Amino acid sequence: MKKRAFLKLSSTLMAAPILSPLADLAAPEKLKNWAGNLQYSTDRLYEGKSIEQVRDFVKKYNKLKVLGTRHCFNSIADSKDNLLSLKAMDDVISLDTKAHTVTVDASMKYGQLAPYLDKKGFALHNLASLPHISIAGACATATHGSGVKNGNLSTAVSGMEIVTAAGDVRTLSRAKDGDTFNAAVVHLGALGVVTKVTLDVQPTFMMRQDVYENLPMAQLKEHFDAIVSGGYSVSLFTDWQKSRVNEVWIKRRIDKGVKLDAKPEYYGATLAKKNLHPIAELSAVNCTEQMGVPGPWYERMPHFRMGFTPSSGKELQSEYFVPRKNAVEAILAVERLKAHISPHLMISELRTIDADKLWMSPCYKQPSLAIHFTWKQDWASVKKVLPMIEKELAPFHARPHWGKLFTMTPVQLQSRYEKLPAFKQLVTEYDPKGKFRNDFLNTTIYGI
Repeated sequence: MKKRAFLKLSSTLMAAPILSPLADLAAPEKLKNWAGNLQYSTDRLYEGKSIEQVRDFVKKYNKLKVLGTRHCFNSIADSKDNLLSLKAMDDVISLDTKAHTVTVDASMKYGQLAPYLDKKGFALHNLASLPHISIAGACATATHGSGVKNGNLSTAVSGMEIVTAAGDVRTLSRAKDGDTFNAAVVHLGALGVVTKVTLDVQPTFMMRQDVYENLPMAQLKEHFDAIVSGGYSVSLFTDWQKSRVNEVWIKRRIDKGVKLDAKPEYYGATLAKKNLHPIAELSAVNCTEQMGVPGPWYERMPHFRMGFTPSSGKELQSEYFVPRKNAVEAILAVERLKAHISPHLMISELRTIDADKLWMSPCYKQPSLAIHFTWKQDWASVKKVLPMIEKELAPFHARPHWGKLFTMTPVQLQSRYEKLPAFKQLVTEYDPKGKFRNDFLNTTIYGI
């Protein structure tokens, strides 16, 4: 999905006294997100190393936001006042082998957790294309992988610990808290500071990955469900040109006693003869192993290797979720805009995600297709194309990814979340004075 391999995670947070601003200790560069398209509105970045320090910080300041691995393309994590990093809080707290759960510090990254789980004989149900993102941040924005039977990453959350605006510590669980839990998991940073997350795990498993090239778009019209159900996780990459999907990435579980092979064709697409990058002209050196080579789940489900160090790359991203029942219509609607899209596009990815019960998830109560766009870093041009895409997808009540770029009005956005009024009531309970609100939340959640 990336035109370049990824921006080097820009800062190694230096050891500092409690609540000492990290920006004062580092080079006087302006804080930016990993892609460099967003400059944060304050340089006051503080570090919390324990739950006690987090509570003290929250009590001390009237306005703040938590800043994670900076992988959002919009201002959802921005603050004009104070930013809090939990980077130092990234340990595994406990693995419950009987309950099949693992509890971690919220700042832990999937790339850290996955090898640990695998060594203990466990796995997560899914991973995103990039393993360098934090668990808490990914769950807060309903980030996802792929698979018709796989919910987004947030659906693995079975418990969480959160520091509210008053500095109180609350714990929530799927088993005990019902609707409150379903409201809080995809919280958009509005409820407080998440300090611990408990995730469901399952027995570890092996996978293989096979890639096919040049799937005729006409095949999607006739066989969409079969194509996206051809593996545990399936991704379709297209530049919307030549009436074809450029690449089909099929990730399949290897179960004992079941022999898997790769047929030379897949609905008219041909089996690749070498490892490929999602953008075919780029080197696949940092992509996960393909060609049917068996490997552990965490080395096949992401598109990019966990072991490589992210490096510089400039891009923008947008993504829209539509009901899976409307997938073909939505794909064809976007394809009609190819003359407007292609000059600014690096690649698009089409993925399926199962329905969930999480109030602010784009997949709430609907199995979905996610239509993703990786753009050249030219916001002036992209900003003109997004309204066209959103207009074409409007009949399907498309919901944008919370952490990516979109231009929908607050009225449009809010009309697509039936539980939004109830979510706002919960926000008022956890944060009555708006300590965690910022311009993004004021616009998207409250801006009517």
